[in-house]
Parts: sequence; structure tokens; C-alpha cells
Amino acid sequence: MINIAVFASHNGSDMQALVDGCKKGTIDGKVCAVISNNSDALVLERTKIEGIDHYCVNEKLYPHSDVLDNQIFKILFSHNIELIFLAGYLKKIGKPILQQYKNRIFNIHPALLPKFGGKGMYGINVHKAVIESKEKFSGITIHRVNEEYDDGEIVAQAKVKVEEGDTPVILADKILEREHIFLVDVINRIVSGDIKLGF
Repeated sequence: MINIAVFASHNGSDMQALVDGCKKGTIDGKVCAVISNNSDALVLERTKIEGIDHYCVNEKLYPHSDVLDNQIFKILFSHNIELIFLAGYLKKIGKPILQQYKNRIFNIHPALLPKFGGKGMYGINVHKAVIESKEKFSGITIHRVNEEYDDGEIVAQAKVKVEEGDTPVILADKILEREHIFLVDVINRIVSGDIKLGF
């Protein structure tokens, strides 16, 4: 069984899907810790209900980046974390953490990268850009995390058709519905060794 940490900034529905997948045995792992940069994030309420250790770590509490990174390290080490999953986490991961967990940090993005990625491309902004570009397909990408936004190695993608008349909100809902099933499948492939972790 692999120990997983989830980083999330808002709702936490992907975190919930991951937790549910572990509880059902679909994923041979356990979400041991949840870290958010947002003290008001719903994800922290979800973790309370699930009885998962949860933490708010941000620049307001830890203004210096090295202190902030060290606080995150303490959490990760105390839970023997082997895999980190970013589920709508809107902060860049510090270089020391990227180095320590090289190839073991994964992010989910609500579009088909390399299109519609990069700084500012999150949430509804992504779906607005897809609609405005008149794309026939959008979807979901899971990729390894490096020092650049949405730039790491793509490990899996799922397509979602953009229908005529779709609004950004309709497209977001369609992708989110597919996202929860897809991420559980991909994390299972990572945990099982089908997609290799780096050590």
C-alpha cells in the first residue's frame, strides 16, 4: 500500500474521488495527508469528515519560501509520503520538494495539454479558452510536475467531445464527471507500477 498526499486549493472533489477509490480497494493506497494553501477551502472540510490529517500551509503563515518548503517537508516525511497528487492546487511546488519527489508528483489538468496550459489556465478560464477556440475536443491530462506550469511529462489523457451549444460551465461539468473516474484509473496504474514512479 502506497502513502499518498493530496495538495488542493478549493473544492476537493478530486481528492474525494481518490479517497473513495482507496477505500473501495480500487487503488492500493491511502490518502494520509491533505495540504491546502487556502484556509477556507472546502477540501479541508472534506478531510475532517474522512478523518484525514489536513494542513493549511501558505505564505501568510510562512512568508519565507524555505520555511514554507520545510513545513511541507515535515508533513510529507511524518506521513512517509511516496506519491503526491495535485488536485486543483494553484501554487507552484518549491524546487526542493520537486527534487526530493522527482517523478512522484502528478497534476490533473482539465484540458488536453499542451493546449490550454500554463499560468492562469485553471478552472473556468480553461473551458472559456477551449470554447472560444472552437475546439472539437477537450478533456483531461495527468502529467508529472516540474518547475513550469503544466509542462511535465504527460502520462495519460482522456478526451471529452465539445458539443455545439456547450458553454464553459456545461463543458466544465462534463469534464469533471469524467475526471473522477479517470483519475482513479490512472492513479491505480501508477500505484500498480504500470506507470513508473521515480525514486
